[in-house]
Amino acid sequence: MTALLTPVKSRLFIHTRLASSHPLDGAYASLQRGRSLDFEDLREYEHGDDVRDVDWRASAKHGELLVKRSRATRMHTVLFAVDTGRGMAALSPDERRKSELAILAVGALGLLATRHGDDVSILHGDAAGVTRLPARRSEGALEHALRAIRDATTSSGAASSREALLSSIVRTIRRRTILVVVTGEDPLTADDERLLRRLRVQHDVVWITVRDADPVLPLRSDAARRDADSGWEVPGFLHGDAHVARDLAEQRARADAHRARLLDGLEISHAALDHADTAVPRILSMLARRPHARR
Repeated sequence: MTALLTPVKSRLFIHTRLASSHPLDGAYASLQRGRSLDFEDLREYEHGDDVRDVDWRASAKHGELLVKRSRATRMHTVLFAVDTGRGMAALSPDERRKSELAILAVGALGLLATRHGDDVSILHGDAAGVTRLPARRSEGALEHALRAIRDATTSSGAASSREALLSSIVRTIRRRTILVVVTGEDPLTADDERLLRRLRVQHDVVWITVRDADPVLPLRSDAARRDADSGWEVPGFLHGDAHVARDLAEQRARADAHRARLLDGLEISHAALDHADTAVPRILSMLARRPHARR
């Protein structure tokens, strides 16, 4: 059986082989209860850096502001909460199953975490229930977890339930973690917001949205497009209808704007994935925008 981590490693290597620091350093730093960090190297000061990280002696010597870059010394748990409802068995814009993009996201971030020496824990589920895999810090365990996500996501399974996933974490996870939520692009509800506000107090939350394929194709086509939850098939005559496509695009834009406002307001880093070729760069770009640490 082909290892699910193999293509993840290939994509991750392309985009991180020149990196001089760990892409999750910002998340690790945010979990520090003090400034217990090991010195790693120096870099030029950038807008937004904490003035306490400036190395004033080195800056005076070199004639420019230099910041001490550090490495977190304490290991953490990265908890992935993955939607495996039947909605994730639907197609993404690149015509792959959405679950494949979810696996790519979990695999990439999971590899970064295990190479840092952190525990990786996977919690996945749908409206019928939630399953948590034990925390491990090996690639073999991560491969097992990715296969569990793949096998749990079927078109005949229960509907997705973000509330079930988030509520399970609120009830059962007491230790502070880096919490990565991987889910579809259904609009965030009032219940989602309430649960996120609670989780944000305790955890460092990252949100990964996996996009749906457009239900209406831009050109006339006989290709079948079917709603994953209801089973309703989009009538063929709608494909190529510019008015319908525009209305759907406007509806998606409103949902995107609402999601961004809510997550930004809660200081939750987020990224939206729609294609395997751009998924890893978008995730790394999101991580690069994260603050070095929340004090």
